[in-house]
Amino acid sequence: MDLLLEPIPATVAASSFWRSPSAWLRQRNLSRSFWIFFAAAFFFDAGFSVYFFLFNLYLLDFHFNERAIGLIGGAMTLGSVVGTLPAGMFAHKYGIGPLLVLCFLLAPFLNALRVLLMWQTAQIGLAFLSGLAMSSWGVCFLPAVARSTTEKNRPSAFSLIFSVSIGTSALGGVVCGYLPQWLKRIGLPMQAFEVKRLILLGSCGVAILGLIFVLRLPLPRQLDQSTTSQTGSFHRGWLSRLRVHPFLLTFLPAMALWSGVIAAFSPFANVYLSRDLHIPMSRIGLIFSTTQVVQLCLGLLTPFVFRKLGLVKGIIATQIATALALASLSIAVDARVAVALYLGFSAAQWMSSPGLYNLLMNRTPDSGRSNAAAMTLFCNALAASAATAGAGILFTRFGYPRVLQAIAALALVVAAMFWILIGSRNDEVQVQT
Repeated sequence: MDLLLEPIPATVAASSFWRSPSAWLRQRNLSRSFWIFFAAAFFFDAGFSVYFFLFNLYLLDFHFNERAIGLIGGAMTLGSVVGTLPAGMFAHKYGIGPLLVLCFLLAPFLNALRVLLMWQTAQIGLAFLSGLAMSSWGVCFLPAVARSTTEKNRPSAFSLIFSVSIGTSALGGVVCGYLPQWLKRIGLPMQAFEVKRLILLGSCGVAILGLIFVLRLPLPRQLDQSTTSQTGSFHRGWLSRLRVHPFLLTFLPAMALWSGVIAAFSPFANVYLSRDLHIPMSRIGLIFSTTQVVQLCLGLLTPFVFRKLGLVKGIIATQIATALALASLSIAVDARVAVALYLGFSAAQWMSSPGLYNLLMNRTPDSGRSNAAAMTLFCNALAASAATAGAGILFTRFGYPRVLQAIAALALVVAAMFWILIGSRNDEVQVQT
């Protein structure tokens, strides 16, 4: 049985962690190199989780509308698409150490420039370049963790990094929401955009602190074949591999459309809460923090859902729940109801992700899984880039209610696609290698 469908070990591990965190960590026997990378990842995630939560709200202060915000967000996603394969080839040739150094230098610098240069052309260009720089983090993250852990303690290492990332994001939301009030109480009243600028530049400074630990990482110059296969195999005849694994011909279009559904609203959620619902900044910060906690808690329930319903039916259930949340959000007039529906949307779409990637791994043979993952991420990013840019234009022209209804309808179409194209097969199909 796949680990995702077996909830007992995860539950036991979580309970043992909360009973005695120090004993739990000692039992995992995590290496010194892991803790160095953990520190680097901590500062990188802490800085940029706050940055990306706040940046679109900062753009609103300078009268950027949804159309401009969508184009800027789409340009950044496109930059990450364009940068992924060159970053993988660079890592293959020179190792992930130099690539991580470039990432920790360029990403904070370029994102700091985005805070200072407030005209649309510059924003789009810098967003694209920032996406290029940030793509290196995705290329380096998995191999860096793999090299600093063993097969036995690797799942615990990933869980620790992701859990701390969620925690820092939640804390960052609270700080962003209440910092203006705190500054006012100590006698430093500032304009709203000045407070946001201070936080954004500070978050870039927090992210670059991770460079101190990156420079201490004991990483080899080059990656071995197993760790480069995820990025290197993609550009070596992936079109021919599609014919070998026909499941991808049905999965990739449906998965890309689903990524488009998520990317069509998620980047604009804070803008919607602020502009359309007139929710103050302090409450938006709390909502963001609550979203992180809800996602963490429901993530622990995800194995039970897929165990009860089956993998494909569980995915379809989360997609239908996402569609219903978006459709209800489009007609909500009370801010409290809208916030509750937004939390429901965030939880439902978050729960779908483990099932989708588990399905991908279940239905492709072991020899093609790295290639399948690379193709999926590539197609998802392309779809997300187009969806973010297109949704921004539509939000500006038609408003949120009508566009949210259209996104909800598309989510139902994707759910139908999964049922028609994939759901007819048994959830527990065994892949023949």
